[in-house]
Amino acid sequence: MKQFFKFVFATIVGIIILTVLLFIIVIGIAVGLSGDKTIDVPSNSVMRIALTSDIKERTPNNPLAALGFLGFDEHRAIGLNDILANIKKAKTDDHIKGIFLDESYMLAGQATTEEIRNALIDFKRSGKFIIAYGEIYTQSFYYLSSVADKIYMNPKGIFEFHGFSSQIMFYKGAMDKLGIEAQVIKVGTYKSATEPFVLNKMSDANRKQVTEYLGSMYDHFLTGISASRKISKDSLFNIANNMLVRNAEDAVKFRLIDGLRYKDELLDELKGRTGLSKKQNVKSVDIADYTKAASDDKDTTTSNSRIAIVYASGEITGGDGDDNTIGSERISKTLRQVRLDDKVKAVVLRVNSPGGSSLASDVIWREVMLTKKVKPIIVSMGDVAASGGYYISCAADSIYAEPNTITGSIGIFAIIPNMQKFFNEKLGLTFDGVKTGKYADLGNGTRPLSPEEKDILQNMINRGYDDFTKAVANGRGKTQAYINTIAQGRVWTGQQAIKIGLVDKLGNINDAIRSAAAKAKIKDYSLVPYPEQESSFKNIGRNISVEMRTHFTKAELGDNYKYYEQVKQATQMSGILARMPYEVTLN
Repeated sequence: MKQFFKFVFATIVGIIILTVLLFIIVIGIAVGLSGDKTIDVPSNSVMRIALTSDIKERTPNNPLAALGFLGFDEHRAIGLNDILANIKKAKTDDHIKGIFLDESYMLAGQATTEEIRNALIDFKRSGKFIIAYGEIYTQSFYYLSSVADKIYMNPKGIFEFHGFSSQIMFYKGAMDKLGIEAQVIKVGTYKSATEPFVLNKMSDANRKQVTEYLGSMYDHFLTGISASRKISKDSLFNIANNMLVRNAEDAVKFRLIDGLRYKDELLDELKGRTGLSKKQNVKSVDIADYTKAASDDKDTTTSNSRIAIVYASGEITGGDGDDNTIGSERISKTLRQVRLDDKVKAVVLRVNSPGGSSLASDVIWREVMLTKKVKPIIVSMGDVAASGGYYISCAADSIYAEPNTITGSIGIFAIIPNMQKFFNEKLGLTFDGVKTGKYADLGNGTRPLSPEEKDILQNMINRGYDDFTKAVANGRGKTQAYINTIAQGRVWTGQQAIKIGLVDKLGNINDAIRSAAAKAKIKDYSLVPYPEQESSFKNIGRNISVEMRTHFTKAELGDNYKYYEQVKQATQMSGILARMPYEVTLN
């Protein structure tokens, strides 16, 4: 019997190993077959854009998409880089007759939406059509769709148009119940990242800044729709303020959309616009697939001159990081690489970050400074380039941002938890020990900070803030005293930031590229992205685990997933941070 179980166990292990090996082989074959293969786009085609997954700065290097592993390819991710490139390519592609904006969740920040919207406006200059359709129009999707020639909606659909709101979750009540005290050390009246831990509601200063930057973003939102739909901004404000659109018919009545259609009627219109009979199927290509379409790009160059686009996206941390975080070691190494490469004549640093580690931010700032001394470096800000994200930007030759980019938040803080009551009264745990110096256990979460320890930490924070404002003053050509008046942790939009000197020009990444070329005095150049994206197979086990965990957590929590993310981020805050106060979510 023992021998029997031995053979059974060996067989099971063999099957598992064989399955894993076959899985890896299949992935390799799939990726190999789909790698650089181009696709043919039929004549009279429509490019379909349905943005239903998170839009990152670059299209992820994901082998699972080719396999449909556990359905993770259902909404294939495409990065902003390929979205913009494909819209530009379609503009001059004779096979593409127009764009179909299909219902999109728009899981992207305001600035990302702005860049895509502007690309669509440029596409229309070709004389080709854009038609939008949805069963549900969120405000972000409607803002994108407002540039379309025709906007249609399902007769029973839902149309959201009620203004912006921003909500913050506060943890103090829960922490009080648990017996946990957040010991806050900070600089900046508006540096409100610590507020959820010590207050039950927004401070007056925080309410003021949120009201002003939210108002700036909303004004830009209404201005854009007003220009596209030829409706006065005051009328749009009144429609939203009184929520006059409560059903699909109301959206037509107030001229926000052009008509009500079922999907079959919408498809018939697309057939008519592309010269097909009603019995034929619409010829379409998904924007993600269109990346592999052959290009007649006349901008190709044989020049050895390069402009490096260095992507810095995500939380700023020490170490290498990955494609979704800004590791100070990885980005610093990249900046050194492009600085020493004689073929690289200029650098565009694309920043999309709420900040993070103050130390890691300073490490990257140093490399930006050194790069600036030998070649032009221009910053292009994405959805957010705040706190540490602004720190790594401020030394550049010039800074471009979208009107609705979130930036500023120049301030520093630290949170040291005091969990003594939690351990003692809730868990019945006590601690004792010895130490060789008075401050040997500084920051120990099992007891409160002493007044002397608070002074030590406050002086460290003050010094960090002084370094931060000095770096901004030097980079921006302002006095440190002036920077202090607009710093204090305050958050600004790009539209506001340009008026106070934190941003130089409003524009997108292509504007930043043109500026870099002009400053380097080159007209013929190629664009090279950095750092090199992680290999498809480097962290395949981790990627599968993360994909599965995220997929099932989102499916279980639905709209509440954002609160889960906030709590997770709050528990991960440690060290001295230069970070945005919170995630800006517009409802």
